[in-house]
Amino acid sequence: MAQHGSIYERPSRRDSWAAAGLVFAATMMVLLGAFQALEGLAGLLDDDFYATVPDYSLDLDVTAWAWIHLIAGILLMIAGFALFSGSPVAGGVGIALAALAAIANFLFLPHYPVWSLVIIALCVFVIWAIVRSGVFVR
Repeated sequence: MAQHGSIYERPSRRDSWAAAGLVFAATMMVLLGAFQALEGLAGLLDDDFYATVPDYSLDLDVTAWAWIHLIAGILLMIAGFALFSGSPVAGGVGIALAALAAIANFLFLPHYPVWSLVIIALCVFVIWAIVRSGVFVR
């Protein structure tokens, strides 16, 4: 008979769901970061790729938006890889970066609406998956 805390003890159903949720969130963060970085690279390589919006209250050059998306994407990928360790700090950083990426894409909506909505939805899904995984409860 296996003792409590033994390596032979089967993990509870809740623990396996939490671990799977954390792996899913980390994987989605890496993908989200790659999408965000590609969004930035597209703007850097071709200034005419995104629609210009006259009289938009947040008047940033498309190149500035491209750098914001590229840096956010790289940070999201790094945080996603760190989240594979199950660190609560990585979970907190991941939530913060996903929230910032969602806000940046909300402000970017007039330039590229469909892609921005996809990224916002993925950011919300990543935040949900990290919180649901229980990385903060040990």
